[in-house]
Amino acid sequence: MSASLVEALGARFGVDAVKVAQPRGEVTLDLSPDGWLSAATELRDSFGFDTFIDLCGVDYLGYGNDEWDSTEASWHGFGRGAEGYGPGRFNWGEEPSHQASTTIGIAPDQRPTRRFAVVLQLLSIRNNQRLTLRCFAPDDGLPVVPSVTGIWRGADWFEREAFDLYGVIFDGHPDLRRILTDYGFIGHPFRKDFPLIGNVEVHYDAERKRVVYAPVTSVSPRVGVARVIRDDSRFPTAEEEATHRILDRETRR
Repeated sequence: MSASLVEALGARFGVDAVKVAQPRGEVTLDLSPDGWLSAATELRDSFGFDTFIDLCGVDYLGYGNDEWDSTEASWHGFGRGAEGYGPGRFNWGEEPSHQASTTIGIAPDQRPTRRFAVVLQLLSIRNNQRLTLRCFAPDDGLPVVPSVTGIWRGADWFEREAFDLYGVIFDGHPDLRRILTDYGFIGHPFRKDFPLIGNVEVHYDAERKRVVYAPVTSVSPRVGVARVIRDDSRFPTAEEEATHRILDRETRR
């Protein structure tokens, strides 16, 4: 991180717009859709960020929610991580929820006031500096952000990917269409309210002699638990074994 860069960005775009993530010193500049293109142009021409690196979408639905209140191993198992309707455990048309205390009366996740964002990574080779730009779409129902393809042509396919996976529309893009999924695909698979089981399944119908698309019936919502290296939860921990031995001795007395 360059202190002079942070000061220059704060003086030009406002101190509140500049975020510095420690301890790595990563600098992020939050911009509004109205000032997205003008700021990007100025960053290229006046600040030296002439190299486009990456662009992606972000869905902040459920951001900050946590299903796992404890990561300590226990012989009680990991059932607490399979409760609720968290990622991958809801069907098409249902609302995701990270509540894990009960599966009765589950309420959907509270939707953030700003759900969809576009994140852009820039590099200044001349100054040996990196910068992250972030822009929140003002409308969650129809997220629209101006296209930066007129500033960095390399953003073309990156914006198409963000449109395909997140449904973010880039105003001014020369050829905004899906790039990873099929043209007839329904929905946007990287959105947090898109079920991992999908919305349709495909099979070949011998009688019709063609491929048939039908609602998902053969796949059930599943639990995806990240692998964490810890004591084997199939067996009691050392602390639990010691407690059981003490209680056993007290009982025999």
